[in-house]
Amino acid sequence: MKSPQYYVRKTHRYMGLFIGIQFLLWTIGGLYFSWTNIDHIHGDHLVNFPNTKISLTDSLLSPNEAVIRAGLNQEKVSRIHLANVLGNTVYRIYADSSLVMVNAKTGHLRPPLNKDEAVNFAKKIFKPNNNVVKVDYVTKENMQDHYQYRENPLPAWAVTFKHPSKSVLYISANLGRFEKIRNGQWRLFDWLWMLHVMDYNTRDNINNWVLRGFSILGLITILSGFTLFYQSSRTLRRFKKNNK
Repeated sequence: MKSPQYYVRKTHRYMGLFIGIQFLLWTIGGLYFSWTNIDHIHGDHLVNFPNTKISLTDSLLSPNEAVIRAGLNQEKVSRIHLANVLGNTVYRIYADSSLVMVNAKTGHLRPPLNKDEAVNFAKKIFKPNNNVVKVDYVTKENMQDHYQYRENPLPAWAVTFKHPSKSVLYISANLGRFEKIRNGQWRLFDWLWMLHVMDYNTRDNINNWVLRGFSILGLITILSGFTLFYQSSRTLRRFKKNNK
């Protein structure tokens, strides 16, 4: 009959082989996360963040007047935000899960940003003086091509620059504001994070059962290693013998 130590050794050996690759990926991801500048990953060093200050000395319409000018039912309005959109003060009015922008001075409706406005806006805030090589209009239908913009307001303009960082600036069309910059460092971070949390779909769910399962298997592997050390240690056997 084989000893318990044999089965512990077998368990430790094959479980270590099975989850060893994931342990390696966790370690590589952890090294990258801890040795990189998070601001560079976010791309903050590549952006001149736009001026969002609002002058309260200007003569502005009241929010109620802005709602009327927009032709909205006041009872259906849920939120009103005062914002700076391309240098103009506007009201962002949310009603019935929709959004309209109204010029806070004139009461004129402000349409969503068009392609030219988005490109000029992106050029203004992207620090390197580089050419635009591609512009996409991002909606739910083509989100798979812009997974890096997930969980952010749609529709949006994706402005890609010819730059070593492979940067893409995302400008919200309906909100008229800069949302995100994504670059090569961020994409590598995101890929390693996906492998780290083992969420290969949304990349953000750290409570998925694959990660939980491997965590439990990892714990079992570690405990089996401790058990194997206890069973095979000559020092411990000598200590136990001397204390009998």
